[in-house]
Amino acid sequence: MLTNAFRALLLCAALLTGYSPSADAQTIDPFEHGWVLDAEASKLRFMSVKKGNVAETSKFATLSGLITEQGKAQIRVLLDSVDTNIDLRNVRMRFLFFEAFNYPEATISVQLDPAQLRDLHDVRRKFVEVAYTLSLHGVTLEKTADVAVTLISNDRVAITSTAPIAIKLDEFNLEGGREKLQEAASVEIVPVGVVSFDFVFDRAAPGTPPSSAQLTAAPAGASAALETKGEMDREACVGRFEILSHTGNINFSPASARLDPSSYPLLDNLYDIVNRCPSLNIEIAGHTDSDGSDATNQALSERRAGSVSAYLAAKGISQGRMRVVGYGESRPLRPNDSAANKARNRRIEFVVLN
Repeated sequence: MLTNAFRALLLCAALLTGYSPSADAQTIDPFEHGWVLDAEASKLRFMSVKKGNVAETSKFATLSGLITEQGKAQIRVLLDSVDTNIDLRNVRMRFLFFEAFNYPEATISVQLDPAQLRDLHDVRRKFVEVAYTLSLHGVTLEKTADVAVTLISNDRVAITSTAPIAIKLDEFNLEGGREKLQEAASVEIVPVGVVSFDFVFDRAAPGTPPSSAQLTAAPAGASAALETKGEMDREACVGRFEILSHTGNINFSPASARLDPSSYPLLDNLYDIVNRCPSLNIEIAGHTDSDGSDATNQALSERRAGSVSAYLAAKGISQGRMRVVGYGESRPLRPNDSAANKARNRRIEFVVLN
C-alpha cells in the first residue's frame, strides 16, 4: 500500500510540475524525428600512397547529410572541397583525378536496420555491419562497412568507421585520373584509396523531419578548401594552367575543330581562371596524334586551338591576351603506338607568356 501511495504521489507531482519521466530520454524508436549531419563536427578522410611508401591523408571540407525517420541515411560530398593542405595539389585532385567539373559530388546511401539499433538508448554504443551504396565519378556500387554507432546524448549520435575501407580506383573509372596525377606530379601512385569517416548527427526538432533539400542546400564549412574568389597571384595562375594542360577533357568531333559539348564544363572553369589572372597572357596550343599527313595535322591543331580561344573570347576574354598556335604531331607526350597513347597526344595545352 505504501509503495502504491508513493507512486501516486510522484504521479501527482509530475502532473502539477509538468515533468514527464520520458521527456529527456530517447524513445525505443532510434530514428524518432530524424537526424541532421553536423558538418563542422564530421570528418571524411582518404589516404593515398605514392612513391611506394609515402602516405598522404586528405579530407573533404563540405559535407551534408541526414537520417530520415525511416532510417535512410544519406551523405553528400562536394568534391570541389577536397583538402590536401596544399593549394595546387587540391587543384590537381579536382581537375585531374575527380574531374569535379563533370562529377561535382559523391553520395553515400545507407538503409539502417531499426532492429539493430532499437536498444541503442540502453547500450549507448553498438558495432554493426551496414550495406551502403556509393555513387562516385559516374559509377554506383553497393558495398559493406563495419561501423560503430554511439549515442553521445539523447539528441546526438556518431557513426564511425571501425576498419579501413579500401576503394579500388578502377571500380569507379578513376584509373585515368590516377595516370594524369602521376604524369603531372611525376610520381607513382598506388591504385587504391583508403577511406575512414566520423559522421556526427543531431536529432531534428519534433515536426521538422529532415528532407533531401537539406542535402543540396548545405553551406561550405569554415575550413572548406573551395576555390577562393578574386584575383590570383602569378604562382597560382601558372600552376593552374599547367594542370589544365593535363586534363584531356577538351574534346572535338573526329577530324574536326568543332568543340564537343562535353568540353564546356572544363572550358567554363578555364574561363574563370583566365578571368582571375588578368595580368597574364596565355598561349593556347593545339597538338594532334600522328594519324594523317603532317600538313593536315598542323592545320587541325591550329584550328582546334583557335576554337578554344573563340570560346573564351565569346565569354569575355580579350583576344589580345591569347596567342593561338598549333604544333601538329611534332610534340607527342607518348609514342603513337596505341589508341590510348594517341588520345593523350591529342590535346590542348596552356602556357603563361608573361
